[in-house]
Amino acid sequence: MALLVHLKTVSELRGRGDRIAKVTFRGQSFHSRVLENCEDVADFDEIFRWPVASSINNNEVLEIQIFNYSKVFSNKLIGTFRMVLQKVVEENHVEVTDTLIDDNNAIIKTSLCVEVRYQDTDGTVGSWDDGDFLGDESLQEEEKDSQETDGLLPGSRLGSRPAGEKSFRSKGKEKTKGGRDGEHKTGRSVFSAMKLGKNRLHKEETQRQDEPAVLEMDDLDRLGVRLAEGMDPDCVSLASVTALTTNVSNKRSKPDIKMEPSAGRPMDYQVSITVIEARQLVGLNMDPVVCVEVGDDKKYTSMKESTNCPYYNEYFVFDFHVSPDVMFDKIIKISVIHSKNLLRSGTLVGSFKMDVGTVYSQPEHQFHHKWAILSDPDDISAGLKGYVKCDVAVVGKGDNIKTPHKANETEEDDIEGNLLLPDGVPAERQWARFYVKIYRAEGLPRMNTSLMANVKKAFIGENKDLVDPYVQVFFAGQKGKTSVQKNSYEPLWNEQVVFTDLFPPLCKRMKVQIRDSDKVNDVAIGTHFIDLRKISNDGDKGFLPTLGPAWVNMYGSTRNYTLLDEHQDLNEGLGEGVSFRARLMLGLAVEILDTSNPELTSSTEVQVEQATPVSESCTGKIEEFFLFGAFLEASMIDRKNGEKPITFEVTIGNYGNEVDGLSRPQRPRPQKEPGDEEEVDLIQNSSDDETEEGGDLASVSSTPPMRPQITDRNYFHLPYLEHKPCIYIKSWWPDQRRRLYNANIMDHIADKLEEGLNDVQEMIKTEKSYPERRLRGVLEELSCGCRRFLSLADKDQGHMSRTRLDRERLKSCLRELESMGQQAKTLRAQVKRHTVRDKLRLCQNFLQKLRFLADEPQHSIPDVFIWMMSNNKRIAYARVPSKDLLFSIVEEELGKDCAKVKTLFLKLPGKRGFGSMGWTVQAKVELYLWLGLSKQRKDFLCGLPCGFEEVKAAQGLGLHSFPPISLVYTKKQVFQLRAHMYQARSLFAADSSGLSDPFARVFFINQSQCTEVLNETLCPTWDQMLVFDNLELYGEAHELRDDPPIIVIEIYDQDSMGKCDFMGRTFAKPVVKMADEEYCPPRFPPQLEYYQIYRGNATAGDLLAAFELLQIGPAGKADLPPIDGPMDMDRGPIMPVPMGIRPVLSKYRIEVLFWGLRDLKRVNLAQVDRPRVDIECAGKGVQSSMIHNYKKNPNFSTLVKWFEVDLPENELLHPPLNIRVVDCRAFGRYTLVGSHAVSSLRRFIYRPPDHSAPNWNSTGEVVVNMEPEVPVKKLETMVKLDATSDAVIKVDVADEEKEKKKKKKKGSSDEPEEEEPDESMLDWWSKYFASIDTMKEQLRQQDTSGMDLEEKEEIDNSEGPKGALKGKEKVKATKEEKKKRTQGPGPGQGLEAPEKKKSKIDELKVYPKELEAEFDHFEDWLHTFNLLRGKTGDDEDGSTEEERIVGRFKGSLCMYKVPLPEDVSREAGFDPTYGMFQGIPSNDPINVLVRVYVVRATDLHPADINGKADPYIAIRLGKTDIRDKENYISKQLNPVFGKSFDIEASFPMESMLTVSVYDWDLVGTDDLIGETKIDLENRFYSKHRATCGIAQTYSIHGYNIWRDPMKPSQILTRLCKEGKVDGPHFGPPGRVKVSNRVFTGPSEMEDENGHRGPTDEHVALCALRHWEDIPRVGCRLVPEHVETRPLLNPDKPGIEQGRLELWVDMFPMDMPAPGTPLDISPRKPKKYELRVIVWNTDEVVLEDDDFFTGEKSSDIFVRGWLKGQQEDKQDTDVHYHSLTGEGNFNWRYLFPFDYLAAEEKIVISKKESMFSWDETEYKIPARLTLQIWDADHFSADDFLGAIELDLNRFPRGAKTAKQCTMEMATGEVDVPLVSIFKQKRVKGWWPLLARNENDEFELTGKVEAELHLLTAEEAEKNPVGLARNEPDPLEKPNRPDTAFVWFLNPLKSIKYLICTRYKWLIIKIVLALLALLMLGLFLYSLPGYMVKKLLGA
Repeated sequence: MALLVHLKTVSELRGRGDRIAKVTFRGQSFHSRVLENCEDVADFDEIFRWPVASSINNNEVLEIQIFNYSKVFSNKLIGTFRMVLQKVVEENHVEVTDTLIDDNNAIIKTSLCVEVRYQDTDGTVGSWDDGDFLGDESLQEEEKDSQETDGLLPGSRLGSRPAGEKSFRSKGKEKTKGGRDGEHKTGRSVFSAMKLGKNRLHKEETQRQDEPAVLEMDDLDRLGVRLAEGMDPDCVSLASVTALTTNVSNKRSKPDIKMEPSAGRPMDYQVSITVIEARQLVGLNMDPVVCVEVGDDKKYTSMKESTNCPYYNEYFVFDFHVSPDVMFDKIIKISVIHSKNLLRSGTLVGSFKMDVGTVYSQPEHQFHHKWAILSDPDDISAGLKGYVKCDVAVVGKGDNIKTPHKANETEEDDIEGNLLLPDGVPAERQWARFYVKIYRAEGLPRMNTSLMANVKKAFIGENKDLVDPYVQVFFAGQKGKTSVQKNSYEPLWNEQVVFTDLFPPLCKRMKVQIRDSDKVNDVAIGTHFIDLRKISNDGDKGFLPTLGPAWVNMYGSTRNYTLLDEHQDLNEGLGEGVSFRARLMLGLAVEILDTSNPELTSSTEVQVEQATPVSESCTGKIEEFFLFGAFLEASMIDRKNGEKPITFEVTIGNYGNEVDGLSRPQRPRPQKEPGDEEEVDLIQNSSDDETEEGGDLASVSSTPPMRPQITDRNYFHLPYLEHKPCIYIKSWWPDQRRRLYNANIMDHIADKLEEGLNDVQEMIKTEKSYPERRLRGVLEELSCGCRRFLSLADKDQGHMSRTRLDRERLKSCLRELESMGQQAKTLRAQVKRHTVRDKLRLCQNFLQKLRFLADEPQHSIPDVFIWMMSNNKRIAYARVPSKDLLFSIVEEELGKDCAKVKTLFLKLPGKRGFGSMGWTVQAKVELYLWLGLSKQRKDFLCGLPCGFEEVKAAQGLGLHSFPPISLVYTKKQVFQLRAHMYQARSLFAADSSGLSDPFARVFFINQSQCTEVLNETLCPTWDQMLVFDNLELYGEAHELRDDPPIIVIEIYDQDSMGKCDFMGRTFAKPVVKMADEEYCPPRFPPQLEYYQIYRGNATAGDLLAAFELLQIGPAGKADLPPIDGPMDMDRGPIMPVPMGIRPVLSKYRIEVLFWGLRDLKRVNLAQVDRPRVDIECAGKGVQSSMIHNYKKNPNFSTLVKWFEVDLPENELLHPPLNIRVVDCRAFGRYTLVGSHAVSSLRRFIYRPPDHSAPNWNSTGEVVVNMEPEVPVKKLETMVKLDATSDAVIKVDVADEEKEKKKKKKKGSSDEPEEEEPDESMLDWWSKYFASIDTMKEQLRQQDTSGMDLEEKEEIDNSEGPKGALKGKEKVKATKEEKKKRTQGPGPGQGLEAPEKKKSKIDELKVYPKELEAEFDHFEDWLHTFNLLRGKTGDDEDGSTEEERIVGRFKGSLCMYKVPLPEDVSREAGFDPTYGMFQGIPSNDPINVLVRVYVVRATDLHPADINGKADPYIAIRLGKTDIRDKENYISKQLNPVFGKSFDIEASFPMESMLTVSVYDWDLVGTDDLIGETKIDLENRFYSKHRATCGIAQTYSIHGYNIWRDPMKPSQILTRLCKEGKVDGPHFGPPGRVKVSNRVFTGPSEMEDENGHRGPTDEHVALCALRHWEDIPRVGCRLVPEHVETRPLLNPDKPGIEQGRLELWVDMFPMDMPAPGTPLDISPRKPKKYELRVIVWNTDEVVLEDDDFFTGEKSSDIFVRGWLKGQQEDKQDTDVHYHSLTGEGNFNWRYLFPFDYLAAEEKIVISKKESMFSWDETEYKIPARLTLQIWDADHFSADDFLGAIELDLNRFPRGAKTAKQCTMEMATGEVDVPLVSIFKQKRVKGWWPLLARNENDEFELTGKVEAELHLLTAEEAEKNPVGLARNEPDPLEKPNRPDTAFVWFLNPLKSIKYLICTRYKWLIIKIVLALLALLMLGLFLYSLPGYMVKKLLGA
């Protein structure tokens, strides 16, 4: 199906000009070539072709626009022609001549002639009229002409193709080669000449805005360029790092550079879990323990007694060394166990599981402070069982985890909002059943030796299948297995394994494994992982996991059975399978359970049940597939395999596998027994290819054996020459192509996107212009691709074998791609110059999503394996996914390697392929593959290089449908290849010296050549041309021009003995010149390009080279461009790279600053004594002066030297600069110590400062005002700073300087104002904690304002140069505002400021990382270069770069083109001896006092068995070694050290400070936990002034005392002097002028006694704090700070072992001495006494039944303790026999405790166990627990209820028992919260709660208590007695008498029992009795009276 448009001519044009046409159909545009200088007729004569997937409607429109082309401005539209295609659809061929219309829809004179053809679909590949496709002969001729000129340009199609061959080619793949070449003209890039065209919308075009704006481009060939698919130049691919990724044409696929399989290699992982606390555990009075399991490792916390909310804060670390797949499938299980002890395992309360992969995929690989929900796996109907708060982090090697700063976490925990669940998982997870249905398997391999079987067969004559399979399914830590089917290669199970788990599960993968049951041990046959994310969708239109019934293919080791299979791991699913093992039909369904249903089994045990069988056809109709392959070349065969003949075997499933395929899937085939299929297939390659009846063909799956020939000393090749062997295989599979087609369409979109994104990254990296345009083009392509998917994927809806997953996946893919297309469109509009990087990140997400969607979970056709066999042994293999080879008539659905020549590198199977073995190529095969339905077989040869004849099997001559068994090429071309090997950089160090002796070996077809060996370098400049002569290539000339074979370049290290070491490999494509082409620009001579070198999966440098392939025409070599240029006779007969290709050089001067050498290690056991540094670049260089005594002074005496060198003008081509340090030994010997290669000199190029920048204008004054003025209105603080105006920045002291939010706790809302902190109360820690709060606040704001910032950026940029305030400060300013708003005291703020000053605590800056990271490693002028030595480690040695460092060179470089601009040398005080390095301090030794303050450590790695550590600090600097061993802190992982250490050191000898944390051990040596190293010298000399941080305010007393011996004014004066800045000019008071900046601020200060005096220090400090605003010399000065440094342990490289907070001050000894060090010793906890009086209880539930009377009563007592001190619990006496729930106690508890107010924690010190050596300090929250109990004489007491009061925030007690409700404790009512530390005394009623059977809280009593808090001193003055004792005794409670037990006083108790309870009842009974008595008497006396009355007596 295709639409062809032949645009012939456009006539009656006006004027003269360049014309271009644009033809659009279905949103896809093509451009014609540019016709230059045409007058009234433009003769375009071009054909455009659209492959059409869905039929064309009658109302679709074709649009042709004619433009006047302009190189500079946008194209001007001449007119438009639109045509409705109704007639075309009806007649299939229409020719039209018609006039055009202009913008205003008016008809103009210009007319055009066009011919349109349309080939409709009829569904088959059948008889298409070739004429319709290719036009008539004249057309073909015409295309031939244009082919010479633009055969490489997209949009043109090659017409000369044998008839009957179709062209399915992706237009997008043909990259503009012209574009590439032009782009490499020196210095100019494609984009430099582009102007952004205006996207003008015509009136009727306004609806269609998705059309790309056409960008003009300078004409790269004079002939003009057509852009592919009308893509803007944005879509033109740039040569990326490997030119390979570009110009891939339509006949070859991209080879993959990375060789080694990365999966399956073990790595280091560390899982760290902190269990903080648990809450709301279900159960009464429990003793909980938390058990943490990762995989099979278990660890337990300590046990907490009788509490439902234990606090642990215990840290566990699990270390693993396994492969990622195994690691991420491990399950983390956190369970709470009740009352576990040595004898019993305890009962499980609840557990929580999640796999490691889920944690690893979280941002930062961690969950921080999240609550895990516990559920009971044995009772799924029960609700949740409690929460555990924990941190979980998973670290791999090299991951750095940003732990949120460990500060005082006081915020009340919102449990529901912080659940331990990934985003998008609902908090309420439901139970669900997962049904994994296992139907049957086929194609199993033999898993038994056949010895016994043969014996059996001989005796009984029965033949058994040698495998006993069963299936085992692993999911979420549980496993279930089916029954075993004995002796069956095709077992039938029809069983289902049922798992019960919470949905959505937190385990991503389910593992399904076929295993072979064996008496000794079962082994896996094959493994398949089901990724639940791929078979479900959690969106609102999503679907539950579902799969199948579908076949999944399993791959693993080779199929031949051996007892010890070395590749058994592959069958377990580790690593890439090397052979097909079996396929399994399975299904999966999920059912959400209704847990309220009583019939439900409540356990989660795995069950196995029968499943209903499914029909054969449910997985799709079985179709016959045909796979064809042709081997065009086999070279680079490893020499180990070079002796014996070699054959290649191709298999798909078990088809084609003759060696060990064995059990074939038996498939119905016409008139044939399944038995004789095997016999036929075993006749391999017989000369007369057996044809069976019915003209069917057997398969030929392997090439005939052939003996390899020698290429060079490492490699062999097979001499195929013109005979190319072929293979073909028929196979039968269910027809599920649709799945693969959809995946292919998405893959195509993703490939294009990836390529585009790589280009954009490359452009940004190489600083080419307009990366944003290219990105827009990429997004445009993406949205078109998405639209295309929507139109294509919706077909074949009626397929009966589509599973539910197929339907749902299709729906969700359609939705996803639709929204992606929309997003891409909106993104495209947002791409601006400065947002390119952010948008690029977003596009990377698209790419990941596309790749994820394209991965089809239900397999159909198995992958194709290509094996190289020698001597019937399998040696090396390659694996090609079948979807990549699948044929489709719709171009987008075509597999990316179908009908293409693919270069495959064969690799060793399994573990043998790891490491260096995997890097050597076993063989390189050029292979053509085609896979499709047999009935579509017509075109299977269409993609082969043309010019061959088919050789068929002898008999099959009459049958033209037979595939050939080999091809003979009749056409061959002869070529010469010139490889211009210029240089390489950053190579792998292969020798122990840390250098290599590299040479490159270039392979092309079957020839190879080497460059010369350059000794001892990692950056060789070979500058050598290699010429390969007489290369014979087979095929048509023009195809070779488009599609040359690839060149492989391998780099080796020459060893004097033994074989060379492999250092890396890269690929390249040559630029081809045919004999009839001119050797002239733009394509020739080719430009040098960078090619990335890979070693395994790691990059190992770059190669700078160019390759050209020149056809040798009939005239022989005479026609070739001459090889001119001198022969380098010194180097032997070596030809250098010719002029025109080698870069253009110009003269540069490189100045080198030699400062010194540091930390040199020994060389060959001898110490380095007299080192020297040699600098070399491009053959020139300079040597430093020699250091005469390295020990005494490691600095150089001569500081600056220079040398001149010729370097390429193009900065990207600059060679690396080598720094080598040699040690001068006696007798003139030199030893290499170490070397460093500076791969990019760009950062050292001198760029003159931009004098137009606003901060250079020194006219006018800029006033920066720090005065607390009265703000009239709340001004926005964003003020534009224009250097010429007198802008004044007002920053309130109250805001900026004293900027601190009042620390209002949430609870204190009812007291309006916190009391002001008293100056004397404040210490350094107040400052520290206040600063941490600020830091957290800032981080929080950064998170929330992430989006605002982006918008702000846009505003900033629009303001242009006026917005001189740097972006950073703006952000700062806006932050300030936010803060102001949050502080918001009213408008009078300025006035109150002076009084309020006190309440603001001065702050310092807490950096959550190292100071170096913030200040660019302090390399502002002094750089540190690491000197390396020794081989680069490979991954398996685990040797990192750290271990190769043998020292450091300190110095710097500066390079510039030679005539230096005069203004530099004319500047005042220019000292020519220092060149560019002016104003450098002297490097003589200097003595310094170093003061190290260590604040605290967090998250230390446990070092002892108990999961804790006993840390202490050790500090090393030069010879000083301080070990603070006696002050170790027992059993702490978050110790607070609070110490300062003074060390005297002399730079430069002692400049590396090491601060380590050791673990103290009673016996044995102490273990290192981790250490951090600080380079003090760089800090000391840095312009950022990192010697002593600059405080926020200046004060001379108190907690914020100024630490520096120099006052701010002295520092300012010194800085001005050093920077040659005019100033400082002080005066009038409160004002200072530096250069053109004026700073104002307070002018008075107070001393200790409160006297105020005038001072300049405040304004000087203000100037220092804004030093970055000073023109020319300004830079940020280091503020007063605390930095957080990671601790590392050399034994566990790359994994953080904890963090250390510290800061370092340095004071030169020649200056005045500094004051005493600050006191930062940890705050001593304050001693308090809490007195709790329990007065009464009420409404306590009654537990006991009376023995005699059955009455309910309780014997109440109250127990209380302060959290964590259960052993100190105190009980009241018992109130016996309370019948009403009332109890009277008047009982006092006394709790003395130590409390840290700043952290709100109680500090307890106690021994952990009787064996502990010393006490451990614990910090726990201050919580008081009160419980009521029922006392029992003989059995254990019964727990009735409890309440826990957080002493900092607890509900205020109710005034009366009535007002006291349950809601007070559960927080459902808003009760005012109080803090005992502020109130001191509180009395009231509090509710006591317990949980009932349904886990709901119920009120079980109320207690009236009084809490009274005193400090220890007050308590001493005013003592009270415990209980009711003296002093200050409480009176006895007034208890009713029943309290005496009834048998002592039976009457009394009866009175109580009866009278109180039944008083009214008794009264009623008495009254009733009286009434009855009256009635009785009445009735009794009635007769007598009546008689009396009657008788009248």
